[in-house]
Amino acid sequence: MAWLILIIAGIFEIGWAIGLKYTEGFTRLWPTLGTAASMLVSIALLGVALKTLPVGTAYAVWVGVGAVGTVILGIVLLGEPVNASRLVSLALIIAGIVGLKLATPA
Repeated sequence: MAWLILIIAGIFEIGWAIGLKYTEGFTRLWPTLGTAASMLVSIALLGVALKTLPVGTAYAVWVGVGAVGTVILGIVLLGEPVNASRLVSLALIIAGIVGLKLATPA
């Protein structure tokens, strides 16, 4: 269950990372409130996952999920560039997340 909570925390991290773009420097109320809510939920769920998982593993997976999702949404929503180097780099992050999952008991 801790792993599922951690993945959900990572998804909320994606929400706040992308949300930052839409706040336009925190000048837009609703995107700012949504971003702040995503931040709080993400951190709270990470804290719950840390009750069971090692901090180094949980933090790395949380950041990795957030990074991969943010890059993908940046490509899809914001028209960021897609090239082989970026895709290989994403694959390496995903491989690291899977490796940490397989190497961590819990």
